[in-house]
Amino acid sequence: MPSFAVVYQMLYTELMSRSATLPPIRVAPETKASLEAVLREGESLTQFIENAVCREAEFRAEQNAAVARAKKALRSADKGVGLITAEDFLAGMDRRAKAAQLRIREAVAARSKRVAG
Repeated sequence: MPSFAVVYQMLYTELMSRSATLPPIRVAPETKASLEAVLREGESLTQFIENAVCREAEFRAEQNAAVARAKKALRSADKGVGLITAEDFLAGMDRRAKAAQLRIREAVAARSKRVAG
């Protein structure tokens, strides 16, 4: 059973909060016609615009967060934190490739023994 606080919060947010109105926008008649042409069954132009605005706001928030992470990484790089050289990176990739080749050879050899045996 939900607590009083949970029920109160649900009621408050659903019943007491007010919606806001976005400013009206002017578009060319062709733009409006193209938007109306892609509406799904039962979907209004208002719903379409609201969904588009919400998706764009979410995208921009994620984009801002990614830019902030990138800036933080660049600041760390400027300080020399956690950097590896290109040579170290390539050497590590070479080690991983050789280890994978060895595993493949061992698997092929084991399979050949089972088939032959």
